[in-house]
Amino acid sequence: MTSTTEKQAGRSRADDARGAIKPMVPGLTGELIAEFFGTFIVILFGVGVVAQVVAGEIGGHDSIAWSWGLGVTMGIYVAARISGAHLNPAVSVALAVFSGFSWKKVAPYVLAQTAGAFVAALLVRWNYTEVIAKVDPGHTIKTQGIFSTLPGNGTLPVSDLGALRDQIIGTMILVFVIFALTDLRNSSPLANLAPVVIGLLVVAIGMAWGTDAGYAINPARDFGPRLAAFVTGYGGTFRDQYGDLYFWVPIVGPIVGGLIGGALYVYLIKPHLPGASDEPEHTAG
Repeated sequence: MTSTTEKQAGRSRADDARGAIKPMVPGLTGELIAEFFGTFIVILFGVGVVAQVVAGEIGGHDSIAWSWGLGVTMGIYVAARISGAHLNPAVSVALAVFSGFSWKKVAPYVLAQTAGAFVAALLVRWNYTEVIAKVDPGHTIKTQGIFSTLPGNGTLPVSDLGALRDQIIGTMILVFVIFALTDLRNSSPLANLAPVVIGLLVVAIGMAWGTDAGYAINPARDFGPRLAAFVTGYGGTFRDQYGDLYFWVPIVGPIVGGLIGGALYVYLIKPHLPGASDEPEHTAG
């Protein structure tokens, strides 16, 4: 027969084994790593497809819209279980204001998102070095739009204020629908399908709201690649085709639009849902 000591030792080993595989609640470091790599994936697909279309002349607007949407889907799948997969400073700020996300995490999340976008854009820039050099050896406004947005996509007669308006509206739509999709009291998709539906939302915004300002709808998505372009030879990347400082538009516009979208959902939709006294989920995927 097994002795009492052997039984206790066996139970101890079993407890150790269970402890070794027990899921851990991620700390802030893990969350920031997830936000970094989730945003990294988004930009690899998004900036990568624009480089292919603009510099390689393969594909068109539809491929851009679909690749951005699929990139968002994949990025959410990477990060959702760890950080909530915000992948967008406008989303993080809106969740802090309306959904209980900790304000202490907002700045670190924004830095991680922007860093992920920056590193991914550097990788795209490196990979497409030869093609970009052939079509635009001076690294001008002609290919600047690969990395960052411009009013009227650099060609149409849209002012900076017109682009600001566009970014407010586009991000309002994004955050409003994300709040609806991630509110368990609403008709939200199953948890493992939410990233797909949010990706389709980005595709739809790209197809309907891409003319006036290139639908950045995400400060990290625009500023990170813009900075990557600047340090790799695009000296005018912080300005638009008119010579005006433009980089602030895809930062301020999405933040304002995200707050409006969040407010519309919280104050006009949420009160009419069952269990309206409960707090909504503060995740994007």
